[in-house]
Amino acid sequence: MQTRLRGFGSFQNRKYICSLFLAATGLLLSHLPAQAQVNGVGQKPYLGWSTFSEQTINGSFLTQANVQAQSDALAASGLQQHGFQYINIDSGWMSTFDANGRPIPAAPNFPDIKALIDHIHANGQKAGIYWIPGIEQPAVDGNFRILGTPYTTQQIVAIPLAQGNTFAGPLPNPFHDKIDFTKPGAQEYINSVVDLFASWGIDFIKLDSVAPGSDVDSLAIDNRPDVEAWSKAIAQSGRPIWLTVSWDIDQDFLSTWQQFSNARRIDQDIECEGRCATLTDWPHVVLREYEAVGWEHNAGPTMGWNDLDTLDVGDGTLDGLTQDEKQSAITLWAMVNAPMYLGGDLTKLDSFAKSSLSNDEVIAIDQSGHPATQVRGGFTPVWVSDTNDGYEYVALFNLNAFPSKVTVKWSDLGFATAASVRDVWNQINLGGFSNSFSTVLVGHGSRVLKVRHAGRVSEPEGTVYEGESGTFTGTATVSNCSACSGGAEAGFLGGAPGTDTVTFNNVEAPRAGTYLMEVDYLTEDPRAYEYSINGGPSATLNLGGGSFSLPASTTVPVTLKKGLNAITFGNAGTFAPGLDRVIIRGNGDAIPSSSTTYEAEAATLTGTAGVGGCSYCSGGAIVGSFGAGAGNSVTFNNVTVPDGGMYQLEVDYATQGPRTFFATVNNGTPIELDLNGSTFSDPQPIVIPVQLQAGVNTISFGNPNEGGFAPGLDNITVAPIVGTPDLSAAVTRKAGPADLRLWQVTLSNGGNSAATQTLLNTFTIVPNAGNHGCKASVLLPTPLPVGSIAPSSTRSVEVPILFAPGCGKNDTFSVQAVFSAGNGSDVSTLALTNETE
Repeated sequence: MQTRLRGFGSFQNRKYICSLFLAATGLLLSHLPAQAQVNGVGQKPYLGWSTFSEQTINGSFLTQANVQAQSDALAASGLQQHGFQYINIDSGWMSTFDANGRPIPAAPNFPDIKALIDHIHANGQKAGIYWIPGIEQPAVDGNFRILGTPYTTQQIVAIPLAQGNTFAGPLPNPFHDKIDFTKPGAQEYINSVVDLFASWGIDFIKLDSVAPGSDVDSLAIDNRPDVEAWSKAIAQSGRPIWLTVSWDIDQDFLSTWQQFSNARRIDQDIECEGRCATLTDWPHVVLREYEAVGWEHNAGPTMGWNDLDTLDVGDGTLDGLTQDEKQSAITLWAMVNAPMYLGGDLTKLDSFAKSSLSNDEVIAIDQSGHPATQVRGGFTPVWVSDTNDGYEYVALFNLNAFPSKVTVKWSDLGFATAASVRDVWNQINLGGFSNSFSTVLVGHGSRVLKVRHAGRVSEPEGTVYEGESGTFTGTATVSNCSACSGGAEAGFLGGAPGTDTVTFNNVEAPRAGTYLMEVDYLTEDPRAYEYSINGGPSATLNLGGGSFSLPASTTVPVTLKKGLNAITFGNAGTFAPGLDRVIIRGNGDAIPSSSTTYEAEAATLTGTAGVGGCSYCSGGAIVGSFGAGAGNSVTFNNVTVPDGGMYQLEVDYATQGPRTFFATVNNGTPIELDLNGSTFSDPQPIVIPVQLQAGVNTISFGNPNEGGFAPGLDNITVAPIVGTPDLSAAVTRKAGPADLRLWQVTLSNGGNSAATQTLLNTFTIVPNAGNHGCKASVLLPTPLPVGSIAPSSTRSVEVPILFAPGCGKNDTFSVQAVFSAGNGSDVSTLALTNETE
């Protein structure tokens, strides 16, 4: 079925439609309170710090002395003046139960928790604590008298025993027992626990392991009565206490979470928790970009806030993020109005975090009460927050690891022109922009604009193609979906290359060009589509969400030919989201994507190469178990570019320890990529320049050496080399002995203003020759501060490169270096493919 709509695909209209869907399924209460919580503490997202991230890398961290030191460090950091005030104690603070079945802090780690909280308050801060639903077995076995009642703890337990939260063990003895709130004394027991917390001075409670959610997305464990009971307990305590429910909460029961809590954690833990060598990493952060889309219409002062988990951005390299990635994380948290709470060790808080989180213009976005919606998806997403005062915040992201050009047309955001644009991170005014705004963003970078808009424009016509009207293959089928636009969806998509797909064969375009395709989908947690246009190379659309019943939407550009087109949705490696519908709109003049991602699971696999699931990988899958012989490889046969020349090639891989790829382009000389990492579950990128021919190219990966296994291969991405005109770079001198050379790289500022905060973001060098022992290593940590560069001036940096003894004067190397200035607002790319020592 196809239907023509006007304005149906705009982000303003999607808000309205989503509300209708929720109301139709009874998931929104008509009597939602005027405030996010009964005591009104959740009118703005909170700012602060939590112990948990540091606990994941330091098992002895959770002590009264350490928490007190963190409180003092926050007070001394300067961040408190910018709103950061919560000190939250996470799991592990208690040991046993008192005579009323209430928790007792663990000794000797917490000898006097009331004194600790008094210290936090004396520092002008608020104190938080952690608890879980249900009642633990020791509190039940003690048969303790519930404070102020004739009832005991055994009398409030559900019979037969049931699991009280998602940490519970299997029946018949779950240890974490369910409380039956129809029994007298049950509410009074929760009241007594909250009253105890209130007597200590607690200002925040994190209620963890709440279901539906927390990896149990069904009513097998139902903590909705618990959340209501905790909310009532807070109300009767007389103390204003923030309540967050956690983790990865099921959106299908949104009305409960909105009515009885201030915030809900919508995703998995952001910490690696031992699965990588750092607190977190980029794949854990970028997953929030996808998850937030599914919840974007359900936050605000009257609905509570979507919690994206901890901001691990203050501990330097231990965070596992570059400065550009940290800026992007802060930008995303701010745009969606998520609570901002730091992890790590505040006594070691670095200058980047202090500077970034003292930017009151960024913090103002987070505190605005106007959560953003995503208006463009894909690998260069755009988020917009309309503050209803004539201004809009516009955030541009680059999820690729290489510099990418991002352009936003004002008409796509619903207005005609920008009377003024302000760069929020740099706190400078850029002037007016009549039709659009373009910028080049560094890999994993971002930029935030405050735009004063003028002149509203209407959305062009859109044509709707219902998921159930497509042509199905394999196990793909029509499923009922009461909240979907046609009452049904295309489900059970994906799982193998070329099978289990749905195709829309009648997508009509009045002229050849690039159109906008809105995709309305359904998923809980990360899933992805791999979709193709007219049988061409597949593109990847990574998504997330909190419900298989409530559709969310994202929009990406697609290039169509005049007349009828075919668009196929599937996934070569794992299951795709359910597909409600697609909407094609525009007149063919949309901005096309400048990059193409090719998933390894959709490539040609030979020998031992096999596909495995990977939650943090693009497409949801990874190819491993190859190399160690020439017959075991991954080959991309359809890498297509419009013109011959030099391109950026991003290779996303995963390894634990050193492994090597040999990459071959169009049957040329293999390029050796010696790589290292700390996890097979989280991919990381390397970017190199490659020469490609116009049309179709072949790129293969393997390792012919016996016993030389290749890393896991997630995907490759190909894009033109881009940069801003103000910055340029060149290698201007090479000196030193043959084994340790110093390359001088000179950066020129051709702009009219100083290039401030200039960085060498990355410097990569790989040999073009085959496996004869020539290797090159850059002995320089990045990002490297370069310093300010005046207009029409230059500044040079020495890059030490260690060359293996097997290298000779005739060996050539591919070099990729990226420089940036002004928090990534100006970017220069240096790409060389035949450089000698």
